[in-house]
Amino acid sequence: MVSTKQRGDAAEDQALAHLRARGLTLLARNYRTPGRGGGEIDLVLRDRDGTLVFVEVRKRAGSGFGGAAGSIGWDKQRRIVFAARHYLQRLAAPPPCRFDVISMEGGNIQWMRAAFDAG
Repeated sequence: MVSTKQRGDAAEDQALAHLRARGLTLLARNYRTPGRGGGEIDLVLRDRDGTLVFVEVRKRAGSGFGGAAGSIGWDKQRRIVFAARHYLQRLAAPPPCRFDVISMEGGNIQWMRAAFDAG
Protein backbone atom coordinates (compact mmCIF):
# COMPACT_ATOMS: atom_id res chain seq x y z
CA MET A 1 0.00 0.00 0.00
CA VAL A 2 1.27 3.48 -0.91
CA SER A 3 1.27 6.06 1.86
CA THR A 4 0.02 9.63 1.52
CA LYS A 5 3.61 10.83 1.92
CA GLN A 6 4.79 8.56 -0.88
CA ARG A 7 2.01 9.86 -3.16
CA GLY A 8 2.94 13.43 -2.25
CA ASP A 9 6.64 12.81 -2.90
CA ALA A 10 5.82 11.25 -6.27
CA ALA A 11 3.69 14.26 -7.21
CA GLU A 12 6.53 16.61 -6.22
CA ASP A 13 8.97 14.54 -8.31
CA GLN A 14 6.66 14.84 -11.30
CA ALA A 15 6.18 18.59 -10.76
CA LEU A 16 9.92 19.12 -10.40
CA ALA A 17 10.62 17.26 -13.64
CA HIS A 18 7.97 19.37 -15.38
CA LEU A 19 9.53 22.63 -14.15
CA ARG A 20 13.13 21.58 -14.83
CA ALA A 21 12.14 20.72 -18.40
CA ARG A 22 11.02 24.35 -18.68
CA GLY A 23 14.35 25.74 -17.50
CA LEU A 24 13.85 26.24 -13.76
CA THR A 25 16.59 25.24 -11.31
CA LEU A 26 15.87 23.62 -7.94
CA LEU A 27 17.18 25.47 -4.87
CA ALA A 28 15.29 23.70 -2.07
CA ARG A 29 12.67 21.03 -1.55
CA ASN A 30 10.24 20.84 1.36
CA TYR A 31 11.61 24.01 2.95
CA ARG A 32 10.16 24.32 6.46
CA THR A 33 10.29 27.09 8.98
CA PRO A 34 11.61 26.10 12.41
CA GLY A 35 9.20 25.57 15.26
CA ARG A 36 5.50 24.89 15.36
CA GLY A 37 2.88 26.80 13.44
CA GLY A 38 5.15 27.76 10.59
CA GLY A 39 4.90 26.88 6.98
CA GLU A 40 6.35 24.67 4.30
CA ILE A 41 7.16 25.24 0.66
CA ASP A 42 7.16 22.17 -1.56
CA LEU A 43 9.67 23.49 -4.10
CA VAL A 44 11.87 26.59 -4.27
CA LEU A 45 13.28 27.19 -7.73
CA ARG A 46 14.98 29.90 -9.76
CA ASP A 47 13.50 30.82 -13.12
CA ARG A 48 15.69 31.71 -16.09
CA ASP A 49 15.18 35.43 -15.49
CA GLY A 50 16.42 35.14 -11.89
CA THR A 51 12.99 35.18 -10.27
CA LEU A 52 12.73 33.07 -7.13
CA VAL A 53 9.71 30.78 -7.48
CA PHE A 54 7.92 29.25 -4.50
CA VAL A 55 5.82 26.31 -5.69
CA GLU A 56 2.92 24.51 -4.02
CA VAL A 57 2.18 21.08 -5.52
CA ARG A 58 -1.33 19.65 -5.27
CA LYS A 59 -2.61 16.36 -6.64
CA ARG A 60 -6.22 15.17 -6.62
CA ALA A 61 -7.90 12.21 -8.23
CA GLY A 62 -10.66 14.40 -9.64
CA SER A 63 -11.95 17.94 -9.86
CA GLY A 64 -14.62 17.58 -7.17
CA PHE A 65 -14.67 20.09 -4.31
CA GLY A 66 -12.74 22.65 -6.37
CA GLY A 67 -10.01 20.26 -7.52
CA ALA A 68 -6.32 20.47 -6.75
CA ALA A 69 -5.90 24.21 -7.22
CA GLY A 70 -9.07 24.95 -5.27
CA SER A 71 -7.64 23.17 -2.24
CA ILE A 72 -5.13 25.98 -1.64
CA GLY A 73 -7.17 28.27 0.56
CA TRP A 74 -6.31 31.52 2.24
CA ASP A 75 -4.80 29.84 5.32
CA LYS A 76 -2.51 27.62 3.23
CA GLN A 77 -1.42 30.62 1.18
CA ARG A 78 -0.66 32.52 4.39
CA ARG A 79 1.58 29.69 5.65
CA ILE A 80 3.41 29.50 2.30
CA VAL A 81 4.02 33.26 2.33
CA PHE A 82 5.26 33.02 5.94
CA ALA A 83 7.76 30.32 4.95
CA ALA A 84 8.84 32.31 1.88
CA ARG A 85 9.54 35.38 4.02
CA HIS A 86 11.61 33.20 6.34
CA TYR A 87 13.53 31.79 3.36
CA LEU A 88 14.17 35.29 1.98
CA GLN A 89 15.64 36.51 5.29
CA ARG A 90 18.65 34.28 4.59
CA LEU A 91 19.48 36.19 1.40
CA ALA A 92 21.52 39.39 1.29
CA ALA A 93 19.55 40.84 -1.62
CA PRO A 94 16.24 39.08 -2.27
CA PRO A 95 15.42 38.75 -5.98
CA PRO A 96 11.98 39.19 -7.52
CA CYS A 97 9.66 36.40 -6.30
CA ARG A 98 6.40 34.74 -7.22
CA PHE A 99 4.11 32.01 -5.92
CA ASP A 100 3.23 29.29 -8.41
CA VAL A 101 0.98 26.26 -8.14
CA ILE A 102 1.33 22.93 -9.90
CA SER A 103 -2.01 21.15 -9.89
CA MET A 104 -2.46 17.56 -11.01
CA GLU A 105 -5.79 15.96 -11.73
CA GLY A 106 -6.47 12.79 -13.68
CA GLY A 107 -2.95 12.65 -15.14
CA ASN A 108 -2.96 16.30 -16.29
CA ILE A 109 -0.44 18.84 -15.01
CA GLN A 110 -1.31 22.53 -14.90
CA TRP A 111 1.33 25.12 -14.04
CA MET A 112 -0.22 28.32 -12.71
CA ARG A 113 2.37 31.08 -12.60
CA ALA A 114 1.81 33.83 -10.05
CA ALA A 115 -1.21 31.93 -8.69
CA PHE A 116 -1.36 34.18 -5.63
CA ASP A 117 0.66 36.98 -4.07
CA ALA A 118 2.08 37.83 -0.67
CA GLY A 119 -0.53 40.51 -0.02
